[in-house]
Amino acid sequence: MSRPQRRVNGDGSVTRRSDGRWMGRYYAWTSAGTRKRITVYGKTRQEAATNMRAAQERNRQGIPVPDRSWKLSEWLDYWLENVVAANRQPATYSLYEATVRLYLKPALGTAPLTRLSATRVQAFLNSQLAAGQSIRRVQIMRTVLSSALTRAMREELVMRNVARLAELPGWERQPVTPWSATEARAFVTAARDDALYPAFLLLLLYGLRRGEVLGLRWHDVDQEDNEVHVRQQIQRVNGELRIGPVKTAAGRRDLPLLALASEALAIRSNAQAADRSELGRAWQDTGLIFTTKTGRPIEPRNLVRSFQRICSAHGLRVIKVHHLRHTTATLLKNLGVPARDAQLILGHSRLALTQEIYTHEDRQAQHDALTKISAALRNEGRTAP
Repeated sequence: MSRPQRRVNGDGSVTRRSDGRWMGRYYAWTSAGTRKRITVYGKTRQEAATNMRAAQERNRQGIPVPDRSWKLSEWLDYWLENVVAANRQPATYSLYEATVRLYLKPALGTAPLTRLSATRVQAFLNSQLAAGQSIRRVQIMRTVLSSALTRAMREELVMRNVARLAELPGWERQPVTPWSATEARAFVTAARDDALYPAFLLLLLYGLRRGEVLGLRWHDVDQEDNEVHVRQQIQRVNGELRIGPVKTAAGRRDLPLLALASEALAIRSNAQAADRSELGRAWQDTGLIFTTKTGRPIEPRNLVRSFQRICSAHGLRVIKVHHLRHTTATLLKNLGVPARDAQLILGHSRLALTQEIYTHEDRQAQHDALTKISAALRNEGRTAP
């Protein structure tokens, strides 16, 4: 008569709970490198045993179990402070933090990280759309959650990113109609007597971002090598005006100091010198080119207000200040500048983004192109004399 085989230590055990459910318990390696007793459950003994063996096999293959039981809200807080804050721009952190605080934690925060399901995430996103949130805002919610879960996967806390499995309606950017060359020239003429004329000229001439032009310093203008060095930007984040590096490595760029830009900067230098002389010790030397009369940085929204005021006062079509970059891109395209060169000028991190802007609706360019086709067809239809 054969004796029953002894259970090897670590094989785990399956027992029945007082509530009737079955549970399998075994020891496994955790993501912290320690051993921990793990419990899995099943409706029947066989189901509990199967779940336990599957979990043990994953652990033997080198997939550890979490070293602690995370609630989603706890993980989101950890991720924001230890990953996002250390590696993203302040404006990005502010967006992510607000999304977590206002939407993700109230609706999903109590869910155990390892038990968050694609079904629950999909239901949450659907409820946000039903409540009237825009498609773009709900997409941001999914993006933030997905980024947090991707990090959890890298730290081997979850097996999959359930946010990636959720589906949302498609979203398209509102069409942008940048200024034509005629409209841009009209604005330059209208803004010539404004204190911020040099800033507006640089925005149109180089396609700078609003924060980049306001972050320019005098030592960024290299008169010897005739270059303008774009290195920092000004942003208002969480109610605070911050000066920091440009958004991406591609944003760090050196642009030629054109004569038109040099003339505008000379106007700005004279105006700043007058303010400095008038205020004396009250003047604050920040080294910035564009400042208030006391030398302080200019609020980005004040630049926008001045821009809108000039447009309204002179009957010009009002566009967003950011769309001046699109105007510059369109002018570059119409002048035949290759997209790769435009990418370097505009400081885009991806050529695809430049090419997307290059496809903006330009009625004059379309008219000229179709006129050429029309002329070619007429010529082809003629018989030789």
